[in-house]
Amino acid sequence: NSHEGAAAGEISALEEAFRKFAVHGDTRATGKEMHGKNWSKLCKDCHIIDGKNVTTTDVDIVFSKIKGKSVRTITFEQFKEALQELSKKRFKGKSDEEALQEMYKLIEGKGPGLTGVTKTVASPTVSRLTDTSKFTGSHKERFDASGKGKGRAGREDLVDNSGYVSGYKHAGTYDHKVQGNK
Repeated sequence: NSHEGAAAGEISALEEAFRKFAVHGDTRATGKEMHGKNWSKLCKDCHIIDGKNVTTTDVDIVFSKIKGKSVRTITFEQFKEALQELSKKRFKGKSDEEALQEMYKLIEGKGPGLTGVTKTVASPTVSRLTDTSKFTGSHKERFDASGKGKGRAGREDLVDNSGYVSGYKHAGTYDHKVQGNK
């Protein structure tokens, strides 16, 4: 099998795909093990689940069967076992070896897709509600003329410790007057 022939230093396209999916959405993941959630995602994104021969239920059953009793993840070796198991269902009528190769082809070089990620809707209602030029009252203060938010300055009353009453026209001129009279 060409996949086992890869040198220890270089990882196969299959293992690379495994790692990409293993770390997807999990900041602590090392890429050595894969959760059931990411296993399902891999099966969906790589079209292993075809709705006829392989369903989401099949994928979950195989995952539960392959992983250890007390663990919630599978290793790369177990991942290959799971693929072997599913390939018989997905590619009926092919030899086990052929079916497995087909399975690898579906996965190699793939990464987690962003399918089903919410896109922003450009509806007139939303654009009217988010048009900062039409804001009134205290909300108006939170944005500058270009519509960019002012951040903290727009939300909180920042205290002026200069000693002058707010809005006083000649703020900062005291020293100048005192020096001028001498």
